[in-house]
Amino acid sequence: MAEIARSIARVRVPLGFGCGLATLWLAHPTWASLASGVSLAATGESIRLWAAGHLEKGREGTRSGPYRFTGHPLYLGSAVVGAGIAVASRSLIVAVIAVLYLGIAVGATVRSEETEMRAKFGRDYVEFRTAPAGGAERRFSLARAFRNGEHRAIAGLAAAVILLALKTWLRL
Repeated sequence: MAEIARSIARVRVPLGFGCGLATLWLAHPTWASLASGVSLAATGESIRLWAAGHLEKGREGTRSGPYRFTGHPLYLGSAVVGAGIAVASRSLIVAVIAVLYLGIAVGATVRSEETEMRAKFGRDYVEFRTAPAGGAERRFSLARAFRNGEHRAIAGLAAAVILLALKTWLRL
């Protein structure tokens, strides 16, 4: 099972691009659905940015920022972004694709990453994950968020919004 999760986690980005193309093809956005969906997606991206600004990916865990509330705020933010894109697209098929993609790809990635963190940090990681939130507060850093690659997620969301807006404008 761990190997399947690792395999899915490795292909989640190209799979996401494929789902994005399907979304663009199947979307029937209106200006109203676009406004609602983009607002929701922007909220999700804000969660992701907040999380990325508190995390030193692959080097240590943190209980700072949104990590006080959930162990995986980047993926929570991704789920909210996905819901926003589904709303913006105004397509039930796109909503189903989003739920399936997020459920399978994000679920597998979480399992894979937790397995890797346990292997890398051992008992310290297990204790960290089960301990109550607290500890030293790390300040948010936009530079840290960008080092963690969050600018790519922002650019991807911007591209999706622009393409859906063009589809709405051109009535494709």
